Amino acid sequence: MADPFEVRMRFTSQLQHLNASVNSSQKAAHYALKNRDMDEDLHSCILEQLERNSMNNRANIMYFIEHLCDMAQRENHLNFVRMMQKDILMVVDAVAPSDGSGAANVKVVRRVLQGLQQKSILQPNTVTEIEECLKERDTVSEHPALSPVDVNAQGEHPPNQAASAKTNGVTRPDKRQIEQRIEEDRERHKRLRESIWAIGAEGDEEFERLWDEVSDIGEDDYIAAEEDAMERRQAIEVE
Repeated sequence: MADPFEVRMRFTSQLQHLNASVNSSQKAAHYALKNRDMDEDLHSCILEQLERNSMNNRANIMYFIEHLCDMAQRENHLNFVRMMQKDILMVVDAVAPSDGSGAANVKVVRRVLQGLQQKSILQPNTVTEIEECLKERDTVSEHPALSPVDVNAQGEHPPNQAASAKTNGVTRPDKRQIEQRIEEDRERHKRLRESIWAIGAEGDEEFERLWDEVSDIGEDDYIAAEEDAMERRQAIEVE
């Protein structure tokens, strides 16, 4: 049996280093399910990291939660699912706090909640109730906490104000965090577009769709085919 302390530390490290790639979320979810006998302890790790990490990382953990619940459901280990159902409000409050500091994460929360509902992990009425709370937190997209510090404007304020990293009481992320978030959102949007255009490996859905779009063969089609054949024969004779 693996050492509980080592498992907890490794899982915590994986949560702290999550990024926009599906790979990182799946790797952490696989590790959690591999150590499912410690599910309660690992669940507490998730809640702790949601409280301690940056808003960018909390968004990544939110996406990870969807992967974990989906995989746990498929592997019929429902403890992870049940614990997440019980603490989903706590998770939402950490990822998109009511003080407005997580306004940029509201869309992330909505997307994950919709995914969990589609997978029958969350009930529709639960998602509806949470959505009502999110409406108050979905402030203007150009939230002041996401705007970079204006270096030129800092000289116009007293030193104690210029050094402040807060706007209206909300902690402002630094330039590196903003750039990281933009890059991760770009990666997620790219994957979303790819999934929209993806064609299933099984079945003939694409063939059936094209077949339905094609009109029935009529007399004009036979005439056009005969004319094409005649033109080809004439071209061969000329050669």
